Amino acid sequence: MNDTARTATSPEGGHGCWASARRNPRRSSSVEGMSTHAEIVTSLLSERTVVIVTLGRRSGMARTTEIWTTALFGDLYICGSPNATKPGVLHQPRDWFANLLAQPEFLLRLTRGAEVELPARAERVLDVAGRSRILSAPSTAFYRNAVSFEVALAHSPIVKVHFEAELQWLSVAIADAWEQVVAGEATAG
Repeated sequence: MNDTARTATSPEGGHGCWASARRNPRRSSSVEGMSTHAEIVTSLLSERTVVIVTLGRRSGMARTTEIWTTALFGDLYICGSPNATKPGVLHQPRDWFANLLAQPEFLLRLTRGAEVELPARAERVLDVAGRSRILSAPSTAFYRNAVSFEVALAHSPIVKVHFEAELQWLSVAIADAWEQVVAGEATAG
């Protein structure tokens, strides 16, 4: 692929999770658009707020959720607070997370800079050391401050984002950007 990426906005457009989708009156037909790789990477690393499109675990219908991403350690993650920030509630299941556990393929929609939908797959982060490392990062303070660190560690929904094969360049770009951050910190410190 050259220095442009086509959007993948159509459930009919070949992204595996949409093959089993039931009728969804809100989904649009294929929309083609072009954004450069640099625009996509910049948007993904600077926006944080994205929209994910998952399939409802019971309905099979497309579900959209506005959510934050976090680029850490050369990877992209989606995290959530374990209690939906409801005072007095330590743990409340999150629909977006349950949908991704049932059907890990989803679309990650950038809406502010580059306006594209990126086919991706979610991998649940279960490893306690990995969860601790993610939740200890400055960019995830919101989640651990919503409840105690121990509750966040035990119950925060966390998934690692893997991009589909045609977007492997994006995974490499995220890893490269992280290496630049680490190199900058080493030089400054």
